[in-house]
Amino acid sequence: MFFGITHVDMPVTNLLRAEKFWSDIIGFHAAKRGEGFVDMDSGSIVLRLLQVSRVQHPVTVRVQVYNVQEAFAIALQQGAQAVSEPQRSDALELFAGVTDPDGHTLLLWRELTEDEYGFTPELPKAGEWHNDAEELLVALLSHVPALFRALARRKTTRVIEEIAGYANSAVTRELVIRGFIMASAKVTRFRLVEPLRQNGINPDDYQAEFDA
Repeated sequence: MFFGITHVDMPVTNLLRAEKFWSDIIGFHAAKRGEGFVDMDSGSIVLRLLQVSRVQHPVTVRVQVYNVQEAFAIALQQGAQAVSEPQRSDALELFAGVTDPDGHTLLLWRELTEDEYGFTPELPKAGEWHNDAEELLVALLSHVPALFRALARRKTTRVIEEIAGYANSAVTRELVIRGFIMASAKVTRFRLVEPLRQNGINPDDYQAEFDA
């Protein structure tokens, strides 16, 4: 029955001014126009600007950006009013707030990367781990690009615990090293050599895992 959200209506008192704001500053483009409205295509949903005599209920729109500080500065240069300076939220996001000429609030935001968290996420462990084994895996995973680290954390932890299960053992440093190598695709395992060496491990001692 329902096919998803297609439009969000935004009342504006000056249609030409609003269109210029959303096209020149935010980067949306006019997809359709008619009597008293312009549809601005965001790439995901359409923002329908509706001409009204007075905005009675301002709305808040979240706009994802690549660089929050830069987008915030550009918006201010183009006449937007600051609501909140760039800052971090409890939801691990970086955001800033501005208002457009009609008083609508734009939250400019992006997700923080793991390198920006200020803390190290816990391993999704299910079994028993030696403390030095957990510390080693955290150190090894720090070499994985932040964009892929959460996936690598889950997969590597699972593989290590599978190996520990076969050995009927708690997770040790030795099992972490073996699992760290084997959890990676064989074609990309050469990238693990330097992280291992930086953590005092000789990759040559684990040629069987590299070849597995």
